[in-house]
Amino acid sequence: MMKNSQIALLALPLLWGAGITQAEDTNAPGISIELSATQTENAGCRMSFLIQNHHAQDITDVVYETVLFGEKGQVAQMTLLDFQDLPAGRPRVRQFHFSALICDKISRVLINGAERCAIDGQAAKSCDQGLELKSMTNIELIG
Repeated sequence: MMKNSQIALLALPLLWGAGITQAEDTNAPGISIELSATQTENAGCRMSFLIQNHHAQDITDVVYETVLFGEKGQVAQMTLLDFQDLPAGRPRVRQFHFSALICDKISRVLINGAERCAIDGQAAKSCDQGLELKSMTNIELIG
């Protein structure tokens, strides 16, 4: 027969696991950007990004300075990507076409920082806080 202290010790891992799952399910404030897909077309590369605003407020305007690196790691192109408005808690997909580069020649993309970020028309710093980046492609997404 088990004692109460033994039962309590056996239950601890279950309680810890429940706490970890709960912590993983909550989104910390920030912006998540995923390089979701790439497609070579017309001697260029079309990139699809899934972006989500995890802040409590809608972001009404966001533009990120972005750097594309060539296959040997060299800077190939610097550009500004206008992700437009990002409603709080709702995912958005934005596509950008880079006419001078085919996808196979791009090794990574750097999100260099927010060039512009606004909430209700006022400048904000929310777009660089809690930035989470990932890639579902063979092109690395860094920041």
